[in-house]
Amino acid sequence: MEKHLFLGDEAIAQAAIDAGLSGVYAYPGTPSTEITEYIQNSAIAKERNIHSRWSANEKTAMEAALGMSYAGKRSLCCMKHVGLNVAADCFMNAAMSGINGGMIIVSADDPSMHSSQNEQDNRMFAHFAMLPVLEPSNQQEAYDMVYEGFELSEKLGYPILLRITTRMAHSRSGVVTRESKSQNPMHTPEDGRQRYILLPALARKRFKALIAAQDNFNEASEESIYNQYFEGADKSLGIITTGIAFNYLSENYPEGFAHPVLKITQYPLPRKKVEKLVDECKEILVLEEGYPVVEEQLKGFLNRTVKVHGRLDGTLQRDGELTPDAVGKAIGKEIKNYFAIPEVVEQRPPALCQGCGHRDMYEALNETLAEYKSAKVFGDIGCYTLGALPPFRAIDSCIDMGASITMAKGASDAGVFPAVSVIGDSTFTHSGMTGLLDCVNENTNITIVISDNETTAMTGGQDSAGTGRLESICTGIGVDPKHIRVMIPLKKNYEEMKAIIREEIEYKGVSVLIPRRECIQTLTRKKKANKK
Repeated sequence: MEKHLFLGDEAIAQAAIDAGLSGVYAYPGTPSTEITEYIQNSAIAKERNIHSRWSANEKTAMEAALGMSYAGKRSLCCMKHVGLNVAADCFMNAAMSGINGGMIIVSADDPSMHSSQNEQDNRMFAHFAMLPVLEPSNQQEAYDMVYEGFELSEKLGYPILLRITTRMAHSRSGVVTRESKSQNPMHTPEDGRQRYILLPALARKRFKALIAAQDNFNEASEESIYNQYFEGADKSLGIITTGIAFNYLSENYPEGFAHPVLKITQYPLPRKKVEKLVDECKEILVLEEGYPVVEEQLKGFLNRTVKVHGRLDGTLQRDGELTPDAVGKAIGKEIKNYFAIPEVVEQRPPALCQGCGHRDMYEALNETLAEYKSAKVFGDIGCYTLGALPPFRAIDSCIDMGASITMAKGASDAGVFPAVSVIGDSTFTHSGMTGLLDCVNENTNITIVISDNETTAMTGGQDSAGTGRLESICTGIGVDPKHIRVMIPLKKNYEEMKAIIREEIEYKGVSVLIPRRECIQTLTRKKKANKK
Protein backbone atom coordinates (compact mmCIF):
# COMPACT_ATOMS: atom_id res chain seq x y z
CA MET A 1 0.00 0.00 0.00
CA GLU A 2 1.40 3.34 -1.10
CA LYS A 3 0.08 6.89 -0.99
CA HIS A 4 0.04 9.02 -4.15
CA LEU A 5 -1.16 12.48 -5.13
CA PHE A 6 -3.57 11.66 -7.94
CA LEU A 7 -5.97 13.47 -10.20
CA GLY A 8 -9.36 11.78 -10.09
CA ASP A 9 -8.68 10.48 -13.59
CA GLU A 10 -5.30 9.08 -12.49
CA ALA A 11 -6.84 7.40 -9.45
CA ILE A 12 -9.34 5.64 -11.73
CA ALA A 13 -6.59 4.52 -14.10
CA GLN A 14 -4.31 3.21 -11.36
CA ALA A 15 -7.19 1.40 -9.69
CA ALA A 16 -8.05 -0.33 -12.95
CA ILE A 17 -4.44 -1.47 -13.40
CA ASP A 18 -4.32 -2.70 -9.79
CA ALA A 19 -7.64 -4.52 -10.20
CA GLY A 20 -6.31 -6.74 -13.01
CA LEU A 21 -7.28 -4.70 -16.06
CA SER A 22 -6.60 -6.24 -19.46
CA GLY A 23 -7.68 -3.37 -21.72
CA VAL A 24 -8.85 0.24 -21.77
CA TYR A 25 -10.83 1.45 -24.77
CA ALA A 26 -11.58 5.13 -25.28
CA TYR A 27 -11.81 8.12 -27.55
CA PRO A 28 -10.18 11.29 -26.13
CA GLY A 29 -12.61 13.80 -24.66
CA THR A 30 -12.20 16.26 -21.81
CA PRO A 31 -12.48 15.58 -18.88
CA SER A 32 -11.88 11.83 -19.38
CA THR A 33 -8.72 11.87 -21.50
CA GLU A 34 -6.15 11.53 -18.74
CA ILE A 35 -7.46 8.11 -17.69
CA THR A 36 -6.31 6.42 -20.88
CA GLU A 37 -3.15 8.54 -21.14
CA TYR A 38 -2.12 7.46 -17.64
CA ILE A 39 -2.48 3.80 -18.61
CA GLN A 40 -0.62 4.39 -21.89
CA ASN A 41 2.31 5.88 -19.95
CA SER A 42 2.29 3.28 -17.16
CA ALA A 43 5.34 1.01 -17.06
CA ILE A 44 3.28 -1.67 -15.30
CA ALA A 45 0.60 -1.50 -17.99
CA LYS A 46 3.25 -1.94 -20.68
CA GLU A 47 4.80 -4.85 -18.78
CA ARG A 48 1.39 -6.54 -18.50
CA ASN A 49 0.54 -5.81 -22.15
CA ILE A 50 -2.63 -3.95 -21.18
CA HIS A 51 -4.38 -2.72 -24.33
CA SER A 52 -4.50 1.10 -24.37
CA ARG A 53 -4.59 2.37 -27.96
CA TRP A 54 -7.22 4.96 -28.82
CA SER A 55 -10.36 3.81 -30.60
CA ALA A 56 -11.89 5.54 -33.64
CA ASN A 57 -14.91 6.63 -31.59
CA GLU A 58 -16.83 5.81 -28.41
CA LYS A 59 -19.07 3.24 -30.10
CA THR A 60 -16.14 1.18 -31.32
CA ALA A 61 -14.49 1.60 -27.91
CA MET A 62 -17.46 0.22 -26.00
CA GLU A 63 -18.01 -2.66 -28.40
CA ALA A 64 -14.33 -3.65 -28.13
CA ALA A 65 -14.49 -3.40 -24.33
CA LEU A 66 -17.57 -5.66 -24.37
CA GLY A 67 -15.69 -8.09 -26.60
CA MET A 68 -12.80 -8.23 -24.12
CA SER A 69 -15.32 -8.81 -21.33
CA TYR A 70 -16.86 -11.63 -23.40
CA ALA A 71 -13.43 -13.28 -23.34
CA GLY A 72 -13.48 -13.15 -19.53
CA LYS A 73 -11.03 -10.28 -19.14
CA ARG A 74 -11.60 -7.05 -17.22
CA SER A 75 -12.12 -4.01 -19.44
CA LEU A 76 -12.46 -0.28 -18.93
CA CYS A 77 -14.28 2.01 -21.36
CA CYS A 78 -13.82 5.79 -20.95
CA MET A 79 -15.49 8.80 -22.53
CA LYS A 80 -16.85 12.23 -21.83
CA HIS A 81 -20.58 12.51 -21.28
CA VAL A 82 -21.58 13.26 -24.89
CA GLY A 83 -19.51 10.26 -25.97
CA LEU A 84 -22.11 8.01 -24.40
CA ASN A 85 -24.58 9.29 -26.98
CA VAL A 86 -22.32 7.82 -29.66
CA ALA A 87 -21.95 4.56 -27.73
CA ALA A 88 -25.62 4.37 -26.71
CA ASP A 89 -26.55 1.46 -28.99
CA CYS A 90 -23.97 -0.82 -27.41
CA PHE A 91 -24.55 0.62 -23.92
CA MET A 92 -28.28 -0.12 -23.92
CA ASN A 93 -27.81 -3.61 -25.33
CA ALA A 94 -24.86 -4.49 -23.08
CA ALA A 95 -27.41 -4.05 -20.29
CA MET A 96 -29.41 -6.78 -21.99
CA SER A 97 -26.54 -9.21 -22.67
CA GLY A 98 -24.71 -8.59 -19.42
CA ILE A 99 -20.96 -9.20 -19.11
CA ASN A 100 -18.51 -12.03 -18.50
CA GLY A 101 -15.32 -10.33 -17.32
CA GLY A 102 -15.87 -7.21 -15.21
CA MET A 103 -16.62 -4.08 -17.24
CA ILE A 104 -16.65 -0.48 -16.01
CA ILE A 105 -17.82 2.38 -18.22
CA VAL A 106 -16.56 5.82 -17.18
CA SER A 107 -18.72 8.81 -18.06
CA ALA A 108 -16.92 12.09 -17.33
CA ASP A 109 -19.71 14.65 -17.20
CA ASP A 110 -19.09 18.37 -17.70
CA PRO A 111 -21.44 20.63 -15.70
CA SER A 112 -21.04 24.29 -16.75
CA MET A 113 -19.91 23.08 -20.20
CA HIS A 114 -16.24 23.97 -19.79
CA SER A 115 -15.46 22.14 -23.04
CA SER A 116 -18.75 20.62 -24.19
CA GLN A 117 -21.97 21.25 -26.10
CA ASN A 118 -24.31 20.35 -23.24
CA GLU A 119 -24.53 19.48 -19.54
CA GLN A 120 -26.18 16.08 -19.80
CA ASP A 121 -26.08 13.98 -16.65
CA ASN A 122 -25.47 10.34 -17.56
CA ARG A 123 -26.98 9.02 -14.37
CA MET A 124 -30.12 9.46 -16.47
CA PHE A 125 -28.65 7.19 -19.15
CA ALA A 126 -27.87 4.51 -16.58
CA HIS A 127 -31.39 4.79 -15.18
CA PHE A 128 -32.68 4.42 -18.75
CA ALA A 129 -30.56 1.28 -19.23
CA MET A 130 -31.39 0.04 -15.70
CA LEU A 131 -27.71 -0.35 -14.78
CA PRO A 132 -25.93 0.32 -11.47
CA VAL A 133 -23.99 3.58 -11.03
CA LEU A 134 -21.02 4.51 -8.87
CA GLU A 135 -20.37 8.22 -8.26
CA PRO A 136 -17.29 8.94 -6.13
CA SER A 137 -17.18 11.89 -3.76
CA ASN A 138 -13.36 12.09 -3.66
CA GLN A 139 -10.27 10.65 -5.33
CA GLN A 140 -9.80 7.88 -2.78
CA GLU A 141 -13.35 6.76 -3.32
CA ALA A 142 -12.80 6.89 -7.09
CA TYR A 143 -9.86 4.52 -6.67
CA ASP A 144 -11.73 2.18 -4.31
CA MET A 145 -14.86 2.10 -6.46
CA VAL A 146 -12.91 1.04 -9.53
CA TYR A 147 -10.72 -1.42 -7.63
CA GLU A 148 -13.80 -3.11 -6.17
CA GLY A 149 -16.10 -2.29 -9.08
CA PHE A 150 -14.79 -4.96 -11.42
CA GLU A 151 -15.56 -7.62 -8.85
CA LEU A 152 -19.01 -6.08 -8.26
CA SER A 153 -19.62 -6.09 -12.01
CA GLU A 154 -18.75 -9.79 -12.19
CA LYS A 155 -20.86 -10.58 -9.13
CA LEU A 156 -23.92 -8.80 -10.54
CA GLY A 157 -23.24 -9.94 -14.12
CA TYR A 158 -23.65 -6.48 -15.66
CA PRO A 159 -21.54 -3.48 -16.67
CA ILE A 160 -21.30 -0.61 -14.18
CA LEU A 161 -21.32 3.07 -15.02
CA LEU A 162 -18.82 5.18 -13.08
CA ARG A 163 -19.97 8.79 -13.24
CA ILE A 164 -17.51 11.57 -12.47
CA THR A 165 -17.60 15.30 -13.14
CA THR A 166 -14.98 17.82 -14.22
CA ARG A 167 -13.86 18.84 -10.70
CA MET A 168 -13.44 15.21 -9.65
CA ALA A 169 -11.52 14.37 -12.82
CA HIS A 170 -9.14 17.32 -12.66
CA SER A 171 -8.52 17.93 -8.96
CA ARG A 172 -5.88 16.17 -6.87
CA SER A 173 -5.92 14.39 -3.53
CA GLY A 174 -3.95 11.78 -1.63
CA VAL A 175 -4.86 8.22 -2.61
CA VAL A 176 -3.76 5.01 -0.91
CA THR A 177 -3.37 2.22 -3.44
CA ARG A 178 -3.89 -1.50 -2.79
CA GLU A 179 -2.29 -4.79 -3.70
CA SER A 180 -2.14 -5.39 -7.44
CA LYS A 181 -4.22 -8.29 -8.77
CA SER A 182 -3.47 -10.58 -11.68
CA GLN A 183 -5.45 -10.40 -14.89
CA ASN A 184 -8.34 -12.81 -15.32
CA PRO A 185 -7.63 -15.94 -17.35
CA MET A 186 -9.44 -16.02 -20.66
CA HIS A 187 -12.78 -17.83 -20.52
CA THR A 188 -15.77 -17.37 -22.76
CA PRO A 189 -19.33 -17.74 -21.40
CA GLU A 190 -20.87 -21.19 -21.70
CA ASP A 191 -24.31 -19.64 -22.31
CA GLY A 192 -22.92 -17.05 -24.75
CA ARG A 193 -25.32 -17.78 -27.58
CA GLN A 194 -28.28 -17.38 -25.26
CA ARG A 195 -27.02 -14.06 -23.91
CA TYR A 196 -25.11 -12.30 -26.65
CA ILE A 197 -27.36 -12.96 -29.66
CA LEU A 198 -30.13 -10.41 -29.19
CA LEU A 199 -32.62 -11.85 -31.63
CA PRO A 200 -36.13 -10.92 -30.44
CA ALA A 201 -36.93 -14.32 -28.91
CA LEU A 202 -33.68 -14.33 -26.93
CA ALA A 203 -33.73 -10.60 -26.18
CA ARG A 204 -37.13 -10.91 -24.52
CA LYS A 205 -35.64 -13.45 -22.10
CA ARG A 206 -32.64 -11.20 -21.44
CA PHE A 207 -34.89 -8.24 -20.72
CA LYS A 208 -36.78 -10.30 -18.15
CA ALA A 209 -33.41 -11.24 -16.62
CA LEU A 210 -32.41 -7.56 -16.47
CA ILE A 211 -35.65 -6.69 -14.70
CA ALA A 212 -35.14 -9.55 -12.25
CA ALA A 213 -31.57 -8.36 -11.62
CA GLN A 214 -32.87 -5.05 -10.26
CA ASP A 215 -33.43 -6.72 -6.89
CA ASN A 216 -29.72 -7.57 -6.75
CA PHE A 217 -28.78 -4.03 -7.78
CA ASN A 218 -31.02 -2.59 -5.06
CA GLU A 219 -29.62 -4.94 -2.43
CA ALA A 220 -26.04 -4.04 -3.40
CA SER A 221 -26.90 -0.37 -3.09
CA GLU A 222 -28.56 -0.79 0.31
CA GLU A 223 -25.53 -2.67 1.62
CA SER A 224 -22.93 -0.46 -0.05
CA ILE A 225 -20.30 1.12 2.21
CA TYR A 226 -20.41 4.12 -0.12
CA ASN A 227 -23.99 5.02 0.86
CA GLN A 228 -23.60 6.43 4.35
CA TYR A 229 -26.04 7.86 6.86
CA PHE A 230 -24.73 10.58 9.21
CA GLU A 231 -26.79 11.50 12.26
CA GLY A 232 -27.53 15.15 13.04
CA ALA A 233 -29.24 16.83 15.98
CA ASP A 234 -31.36 19.32 14.01
CA LYS A 235 -34.02 17.27 12.24
CA SER A 236 -35.89 20.24 10.80
CA LEU A 237 -33.93 19.47 7.65
CA GLY A 238 -32.51 16.27 6.18
CA ILE A 239 -29.86 16.49 3.47
CA ILE A 240 -29.27 14.05 0.63
CA THR A 241 -25.99 14.59 -1.16
CA THR A 242 -24.38 12.75 -4.07
CA GLY A 243 -20.89 12.48 -5.51
CA ILE A 244 -18.62 15.50 -5.19
CA ALA A 245 -21.45 17.56 -3.67
CA PHE A 246 -20.71 15.70 -0.43
CA ASN A 247 -17.33 17.49 -0.35
CA TYR A 248 -18.98 20.88 -0.76
CA LEU A 249 -21.38 20.11 2.07
CA SER A 250 -18.54 18.94 4.31
CA GLU A 251 -16.68 22.22 3.73
CA ASN A 252 -19.66 24.04 5.19
CA TYR A 253 -19.65 21.83 8.32
CA PRO A 254 -15.98 21.56 9.39
CA GLU A 255 -17.02 20.48 12.92
CA GLY A 256 -19.64 17.93 11.88
CA PHE A 257 -23.09 17.97 10.30
CA ALA A 258 -25.86 19.84 12.13
CA HIS A 259 -28.58 17.97 10.21
CA PRO A 260 -28.97 14.28 9.31
CA VAL A 261 -27.14 13.63 6.03
CA LEU A 262 -27.47 10.74 3.58
CA LYS A 263 -24.51 10.44 1.23
CA ILE A 264 -25.45 8.53 -1.92
CA THR A 265 -22.62 7.44 -4.21
CA GLN A 266 -23.99 4.10 -5.42
CA TYR A 267 -27.25 3.69 -7.31
CA PRO A 268 -30.08 2.64 -7.56
CA LEU A 269 -31.21 4.83 -4.67
CA PRO A 270 -30.91 3.03 -1.32
CA ARG A 271 -34.60 3.26 -0.60
CA LYS A 272 -34.50 2.15 3.03
CA LYS A 273 -31.91 4.78 3.92
CA VAL A 274 -33.88 7.45 2.04
CA GLU A 275 -37.08 6.51 3.89
CA LYS A 276 -35.25 6.64 7.23
CA LEU A 277 -34.14 10.21 6.49
CA VAL A 278 -37.59 11.28 5.33
CA ASP A 279 -39.30 9.76 8.36
CA GLU A 280 -36.96 11.62 10.73
CA CYS A 281 -36.92 15.05 9.09
CA LYS A 282 -39.48 17.74 8.32
CA GLU A 283 -37.97 18.87 5.01
CA ILE A 284 -35.42 17.43 2.59
CA LEU A 285 -32.67 19.23 0.66
CA VAL A 286 -31.07 17.40 -2.27
CA LEU A 287 -27.55 18.41 -3.31
CA GLU A 288 -26.38 16.83 -6.56
CA GLU A 289 -24.04 17.84 -9.37
CA GLY A 290 -25.94 17.85 -12.66
CA TYR A 291 -29.60 17.12 -13.27
CA PRO A 292 -32.15 16.75 -10.45
CA VAL A 293 -31.97 12.96 -10.83
CA VAL A 294 -32.34 12.04 -7.16
CA GLU A 295 -34.73 14.90 -6.52
CA GLU A 296 -37.15 13.71 -9.21
CA GLN A 297 -36.92 10.06 -8.13
CA LEU A 298 -37.45 11.09 -4.54
CA LYS A 299 -40.67 12.90 -5.35
CA GLY A 300 -41.78 9.92 -7.41
CA PHE A 301 -41.45 7.10 -4.89
CA LEU A 302 -41.93 8.76 -1.48
CA ASN A 303 -45.65 9.47 -1.82
CA ARG A 304 -45.41 11.73 1.23
CA THR A 305 -46.18 15.39 1.84
CA VAL A 306 -42.64 16.21 2.96
CA LYS A 307 -41.16 19.21 1.15
CA VAL A 308 -38.20 18.46 -1.11
CA HIS A 309 -35.84 21.30 -2.01
CA GLY A 310 -33.12 21.38 -4.62
CA ARG A 311 -32.69 22.38 -8.23
CA LEU A 312 -36.36 22.05 -9.15
CA ASP A 313 -37.68 24.65 -6.69
CA GLY A 314 -34.88 27.17 -7.17
CA THR A 315 -33.03 26.48 -3.90
CA LEU A 316 -30.06 25.65 -6.13
CA GLN A 317 -29.40 26.95 -9.64
CA ARG A 318 -30.74 24.64 -12.33
CA ASP A 319 -27.64 24.84 -14.52
CA GLY A 320 -23.90 24.79 -13.99
CA GLU A 321 -21.61 23.35 -11.34
CA LEU A 322 -22.27 23.37 -7.64
CA THR A 323 -19.82 25.20 -5.39
CA PRO A 324 -19.26 25.24 -1.63
CA ASP A 325 -20.81 28.73 -1.55
CA ALA A 326 -23.92 27.63 -3.46
CA VAL A 327 -24.34 24.72 -1.04
CA GLY A 328 -23.77 27.00 1.95
CA LYS A 329 -26.45 29.37 0.74
CA ALA A 330 -28.87 26.46 0.22
CA ILE A 331 -28.48 25.32 3.84
CA GLY A 332 -29.08 28.86 5.12
CA LYS A 333 -25.55 30.07 5.79
CA GLU A 334 -24.53 33.66 5.19
CA ILE A 335 -21.99 33.67 2.39
CA LYS A 336 -19.53 36.55 2.24
CA ASN A 337 -17.93 37.62 -1.01
CA TYR A 338 -14.49 38.92 -0.11
CA PHE A 339 -13.41 39.68 -3.65
CA ALA A 340 -15.42 41.18 -6.49
CA ILE A 341 -14.42 40.90 -10.13
CA PRO A 342 -13.83 44.44 -11.45
CA GLU A 343 -16.01 45.47 -14.36
CA VAL A 344 -12.90 46.22 -16.38
CA VAL A 345 -11.98 42.51 -16.34
CA GLU A 346 -13.56 40.61 -19.19
CA GLN A 347 -13.43 36.95 -20.03
CA ARG A 348 -10.77 36.14 -22.57
CA PRO A 349 -12.27 33.92 -25.26
CA PRO A 350 -10.24 30.96 -26.52
CA ALA A 351 -8.46 31.39 -29.82
CA LEU A 352 -6.67 29.31 -32.42
CA CYS A 353 -2.92 29.13 -31.74
CA GLN A 354 -0.66 31.48 -33.62
CA GLY A 355 0.84 29.48 -36.45
CA CYS A 356 -2.11 27.05 -36.60
CA GLY A 357 -2.93 25.68 -40.04
CA HIS A 358 -6.65 26.13 -39.36
CA ARG A 359 -6.08 29.91 -39.37
CA ASP A 360 -4.68 29.88 -42.91
CA MET A 361 -7.42 27.52 -44.06
CA TYR A 362 -10.17 29.81 -42.71
CA GLU A 363 -8.65 32.96 -44.18
CA ALA A 364 -8.49 31.38 -47.64
CA LEU A 365 -11.99 29.94 -47.27
CA ASN A 366 -13.47 33.25 -46.11
CA GLU A 367 -11.92 35.19 -48.96
CA THR A 368 -13.23 32.70 -51.51
CA LEU A 369 -16.74 32.42 -50.06
CA ALA A 370 -17.09 36.21 -50.04
CA GLU A 371 -17.73 35.77 -53.78
CA TYR A 372 -20.91 33.76 -53.01
CA LYS A 373 -23.77 35.60 -51.31
CA SER A 374 -25.65 32.49 -50.13
CA ALA A 375 -22.66 30.43 -48.92
CA LYS A 376 -23.12 28.48 -45.68
CA VAL A 377 -20.37 26.71 -43.77
CA PHE A 378 -21.27 23.84 -41.45
CA GLY A 379 -18.69 23.25 -38.70
CA ASP A 380 -17.80 20.38 -36.42
CA ILE A 381 -16.24 19.51 -33.05
CA GLY A 382 -12.55 20.32 -32.68
CA CYS A 383 -10.03 23.17 -32.39
CA TYR A 384 -11.32 24.52 -35.69
CA THR A 385 -14.70 25.22 -34.04
CA LEU A 386 -12.95 28.38 -32.80
CA GLY A 387 -13.32 29.57 -36.38
CA ALA A 388 -16.79 30.65 -35.27
CA LEU A 389 -15.20 33.44 -33.19
CA PRO A 390 -13.58 36.70 -34.31
CA PRO A 391 -11.64 37.42 -36.37
CA PHE A 392 -12.85 34.60 -38.64
CA ARG A 393 -16.57 34.14 -37.97
CA ALA A 394 -16.25 31.43 -40.57
CA ILE A 395 -18.85 28.80 -39.63
CA ASP A 396 -22.64 28.81 -39.31
CA SER A 397 -23.23 25.67 -37.23
CA CYS A 398 -21.61 23.22 -34.81
CA ILE A 399 -23.91 20.57 -33.34
CA ASP A 400 -22.20 17.21 -32.77
CA MET A 401 -19.38 15.01 -33.99
CA GLY A 402 -19.66 14.50 -37.74
CA ALA A 403 -22.71 16.73 -38.23
CA SER A 404 -20.86 19.16 -40.50
CA ILE A 405 -21.02 16.78 -43.46
CA THR A 406 -24.59 15.59 -42.99
CA MET A 407 -25.97 19.05 -42.18
CA ALA A 408 -24.23 20.44 -45.26
CA LYS A 409 -25.75 17.58 -47.26
CA GLY A 410 -29.25 18.36 -45.99
CA ALA A 411 -28.78 22.06 -46.71
CA SER A 412 -27.54 21.24 -50.21
CA ASP A 413 -30.57 18.99 -50.73
CA ALA A 414 -32.72 21.99 -49.76
CA GLY A 415 -31.02 24.19 -52.36
CA VAL A 416 -28.24 25.96 -50.43
CA PHE A 417 -25.23 26.77 -52.63
CA PRO A 418 -22.43 26.54 -51.88
CA ALA A 419 -22.87 24.15 -48.95
CA VAL A 420 -19.48 23.70 -47.30
CA SER A 421 -18.50 21.32 -44.50
CA VAL A 422 -15.46 21.93 -42.27
CA ILE A 423 -14.36 18.89 -40.24
CA GLY A 424 -11.09 17.77 -38.64
CA ASP A 425 -9.15 14.63 -39.45
CA SER A 426 -9.94 12.90 -36.13
CA THR A 427 -13.60 13.92 -36.21
CA PHE A 428 -13.86 12.68 -39.80
CA THR A 429 -12.77 9.16 -38.85
CA HIS A 430 -14.89 9.36 -35.67
CA SER A 431 -18.24 10.20 -37.29
CA GLY A 432 -17.76 11.78 -40.69
CA MET A 433 -17.13 8.81 -42.95
CA THR A 434 -20.72 7.55 -42.99
CA GLY A 435 -21.98 11.04 -43.86
CA LEU A 436 -19.52 11.17 -46.76
CA LEU A 437 -20.91 7.84 -47.99
CA ASP A 438 -24.41 9.35 -48.06
CA CYS A 439 -23.05 12.24 -50.12
CA VAL A 440 -21.28 9.88 -52.56
CA ASN A 441 -24.37 7.70 -52.95
CA GLU A 442 -26.44 10.72 -54.01
CA ASN A 443 -23.65 12.70 -55.71
CA THR A 444 -24.52 15.63 -53.46
CA ASN A 445 -23.31 19.05 -54.55
CA ILE A 446 -21.09 19.64 -51.53
CA THR A 447 -17.57 20.79 -50.71
CA ILE A 448 -16.03 19.06 -47.69
CA VAL A 449 -12.94 20.50 -46.05
CA ILE A 450 -11.06 17.97 -43.87
CA SER A 451 -8.68 20.28 -42.02
CA ASP A 452 -5.88 17.85 -41.23
CA ASN A 453 -3.45 18.72 -38.44
CA GLU A 454 -2.45 15.06 -38.12
CA THR A 455 -3.58 14.67 -34.50
CA THR A 456 -6.51 14.92 -32.11
CA ALA A 457 -5.42 18.38 -31.11
CA MET A 458 -8.26 19.72 -28.96
CA THR A 459 -7.75 17.09 -26.27
CA GLY A 460 -3.98 17.29 -26.17
CA GLY A 461 -2.49 15.76 -29.29
CA GLN A 462 -3.48 12.10 -29.19
CA ASP A 463 -3.07 9.87 -32.26
CA SER A 464 -5.64 10.40 -34.98
CA ALA A 465 -7.08 7.25 -36.57
CA GLY A 466 -6.93 8.73 -40.07
CA THR A 467 -3.36 10.03 -40.13
CA GLY A 468 -1.80 9.18 -43.49
CA ARG A 469 -5.00 7.53 -44.73
CA LEU A 470 -7.49 10.31 -45.49
CA GLU A 471 -7.10 10.25 -49.28
CA SER A 472 -7.36 6.46 -49.46
CA ILE A 473 -10.39 6.47 -47.13
CA CYS A 474 -12.19 9.05 -49.28
CA THR A 475 -11.28 7.15 -52.45
CA GLY A 476 -12.50 3.90 -50.92
CA ILE A 477 -15.81 5.51 -49.96
CA GLY A 478 -16.23 6.52 -53.60
CA VAL A 479 -15.08 10.12 -54.02
CA ASP A 480 -13.61 10.76 -57.47
CA PRO A 481 -9.82 11.00 -56.86
CA LYS A 482 -9.71 14.04 -59.21
CA HIS A 483 -11.81 15.89 -56.64
CA ILE A 484 -9.74 14.96 -53.59
CA ARG A 485 -7.39 17.95 -53.37
CA VAL A 486 -4.57 18.25 -50.84
CA MET A 487 -3.32 21.72 -49.91
CA ILE A 488 -0.63 23.12 -47.60
CA PRO A 489 -2.26 25.92 -45.58
CA LEU A 490 0.40 28.65 -45.55
CA LYS A 491 0.18 32.33 -46.47
CA LYS A 492 2.48 31.82 -49.45
CA ASN A 493 -0.09 29.35 -50.86
CA TYR A 494 -3.19 31.58 -50.43
CA GLU A 495 -3.85 32.21 -54.11
CA GLU A 496 -3.39 28.54 -54.97
CA MET A 497 -5.70 27.51 -52.10
CA LYS A 498 -8.37 30.01 -53.15
CA ALA A 499 -8.23 28.77 -56.72
CA ILE A 500 -8.64 25.14 -55.61
CA ILE A 501 -11.54 26.01 -53.28
CA ARG A 502 -13.26 27.96 -56.06
CA GLU A 503 -12.80 25.14 -58.59
CA GLU A 504 -14.28 22.53 -56.26
CA ILE A 505 -17.21 24.72 -55.26
CA GLU A 506 -18.07 25.07 -58.93
CA TYR A 507 -17.84 21.30 -59.46
CA LYS A 508 -21.36 19.85 -59.29
CA GLY A 509 -20.72 16.88 -57.07
CA VAL A 510 -18.77 15.70 -54.02
CA SER A 511 -15.44 17.44 -53.46
CA VAL A 512 -13.01 16.82 -50.61
CA LEU A 513 -10.34 19.39 -49.80
CA ILE A 514 -7.57 18.39 -47.38
CA PRO A 515 -5.53 21.33 -46.06
CA ARG A 516 -2.71 19.48 -44.27
CA ARG A 517 -0.18 20.90 -41.83
CA GLU A 518 0.92 19.41 -38.52
CA CYS A 519 -0.53 20.92 -35.34
CA ILE A 520 1.81 23.67 -34.12
CA GLN A 521 1.63 22.32 -30.55
CA THR A 522 2.63 18.74 -31.39
CA LEU A 523 5.34 20.05 -33.74
CA THR A 524 6.75 22.26 -30.96
CA ARG A 525 6.78 19.33 -28.51
CA LYS A 526 8.60 17.14 -31.05
CA LYS A 527 11.27 19.81 -31.60
CA LYS A 528 11.81 20.18 -27.86
CA ALA A 529 12.08 16.40 -27.44
CA ASN A 530 14.63 16.18 -30.26
CA LYS A 531 16.86 18.80 -28.58
CA LYS A 532 17.21 16.71 -25.41
